[in-house]
Formats: sequence, C-alpha cells, structure tokens
Amino acid sequence: MAAIEAITPAKPGIYARGTETVDQILKAAATVLIEEGASAFSVRRIAATCGMQVGNVSYHFPRKEMLVQVLLDNIMESYNALLERTVRQPQLSPEERLQRVIVMCLNDIRSQRTTHLFTELWALANHNGVVSDRVEASYAKVHEVLGELIRPLNPALNDDEVETLALFISASMEGTTPFAGHLKPWAHRMPALTALSAKWFVELAKSLKPGEITKLTEALD
Repeated sequence: MAAIEAITPAKPGIYARGTETVDQILKAAATVLIEEGASAFSVRRIAATCGMQVGNVSYHFPRKEMLVQVLLDNIMESYNALLERTVRQPQLSPEERLQRVIVMCLNDIRSQRTTHLFTELWALANHNGVVSDRVEASYAKVHEVLGELIRPLNPALNDDEVETLALFISASMEGTTPFAGHLKPWAHRMPALTALSAKWFVELAKSLKPGEITKLTEALD
C-alpha cells in the first residue's frame, strides 16, 4: 500500500468531521507514534505536540483509543481509495490486480511512516485490549481485500481456504517490516523481496488445489 503522507478528515461524532482542530490532533497523534513511539502516546503528549491544552484534546478524544480508531479508519479509507484508482480497474487481469496490491503493500512498508506507525500500533495492541481489537479489525479488512483478489484466480477454493491463503500472504508481507522496512537491516533487499512476492504469491494463489492446505497441515502432525 503506497505511503500515505497526510491524514484524511476525521469521522463524525465527538471528533467532529474535518475541523482544523481535529485534523491537528490527528496529525500530532500520528507524529507522536511515528517519532516517539507507543510509550509516549498519551493525550498529554499529543496536546503538547500540537500546541493545545490537554482539555482541548480530551474534548474531542476523551480516550487515546478513540484516536487510534480514527487513525486506522482514515488509513483504511485512504488505502481503499487507492485501490479504486489503481487496482479495481476493468482492464486489469486478476493476476495483475493481486500483483499490484502486493507491490503496493511492500512499497508502503519501505516508508518511514508505515514502518514506524504500524510497529508502534502493534506495541500498543500488546498492552491494550481495545487497541488490539481495532488493529485486528483493520487487518481483517486487508484480508477481505486479498480474498476478493484471490477468488477470481482460483474459484475452486472454498471460503476457508481463501481466508487462510489471504492471511498467509498478509502475514508474510507484514513480516518483512522489522527486517526490511524503513532503515531496517535488510532494507536494501526489499526490491528483491517485492519481486519474489509479486511472482510467487500470485503463482501460489493460482496453483493451490482444493484440500491441499488440509493435507499439508495434516502431514505436519
């Protein structure tokens, strides 16, 4: 998914949509996560970053979990808009669509914003059940998109097999973050990892046979 450099307008609710104040708070929240990490992610620190009183931030976002929810919602909406422009196009074959998403995701991981933002969200999720639920829901949407792209490539697979394959592809891509993300030890290898992924994940989606996942799983017992 291509790097998103700006937060889109907020959603309706106590965090009233698209106001300058809310946008400033959201940008500050993302900045704190990206530049200072999960340990610094507090309403007080976010208020200091955007030059507001704590009460001002708390009025719009009484809990930091609400900030995480809106940040994730906005990111997913931006990704979905990008998919509509670049992937869900009638002239593209099913292979090209899945390949584009794979390349888009791995290129996104190379950006500082995504490498830092998501690793810090994972850290928050480890210690906060509400954040964990929000992050899980966002990844579930990613898996749905991958499933949507896998089905035309291999209509013989049942829903469970498609979901498992989508999870495998998603987990494999996300797993590159600590190794080949922004300024990570093997960042220089990411173009090669992207090329391999774009080829072999598409091939796997096309060639996997119904029942094969179960057979492979049982063979390990």
